[in-house]
Amino acid sequence: MKLVSWNVNGLRAALSKGLAEKVDDLAADVVCFQEVKARPDQVNDLWLASWPYRLWNPADRPGYSGVLTLSRREPISTAIGIGVSEHDLEGRVATVEFSDFYLVNCYTPNSQNELARLPYRMEWNVAFRDYVSHLAEHKPLIFCGDLNVAHEEIDIARPESNHFSAGFSDEERAGFSELLKAGFADSYRRLHPDQKDAYTWWSFRGGARARNVGWRIDYFCVSEQLMRRVTRADIHPQIEGSDHCPVSLEISDI
Repeated sequence: MKLVSWNVNGLRAALSKGLAEKVDDLAADVVCFQEVKARPDQVNDLWLASWPYRLWNPADRPGYSGVLTLSRREPISTAIGIGVSEHDLEGRVATVEFSDFYLVNCYTPNSQNELARLPYRMEWNVAFRDYVSHLAEHKPLIFCGDLNVAHEEIDIARPESNHFSAGFSDEERAGFSELLKAGFADSYRRLHPDQKDAYTWWSFRGGARARNVGWRIDYFCVSEQLMRRVTRADIHPQIEGSDHCPVSLEISDI
């Protein structure tokens, strides 16, 4: 089974840039989009309609945030949000349940310039960790998406100048460590422990992508008991259309 995650930074814009063909080339069974910035009634697209199972969670605020999960395989159940009203207005989480695991599509809040939203981000981290930990008590779990944190110095091109930047603050990195300690593995780093210059997001400024001055902030994290089934975890920087690139995970059958 192949899973793909991609922050498209506007689904309608990405579709106009050939998103459908790019995703088809990845031959995924399930696709998780973040930052779709649209409601279902705003996207009349035949390619989307070709996916038999679609789970939207748009934000209340128009043109902001939102996640979408597409699947070829029929889920047993679906849910949106994490069950905490103060966190569920921004369309950040969609969960599908399959026979052998849960898949959680997540777009984590950004702490913003000068870490203005860091206190809220810290509250989110705890609430999200509680949510996935509770699900994982019932069956193994995969969570993926734009988690808005570069965990280690190897995950960012310029660590020395970003310790007080959103996405690389000590608090955010420690929060991600706590999330992994709850029983999850960062699949890409587990399979590629020493891989440098592997990034998933680049600023639009200063030709950052061409120079590969980036951050790895998009992940597939899996319950530890699922790691034995992970056969590949890849980053696809050659695929453009957003300031993020897709990431993928392949798992074997039971």
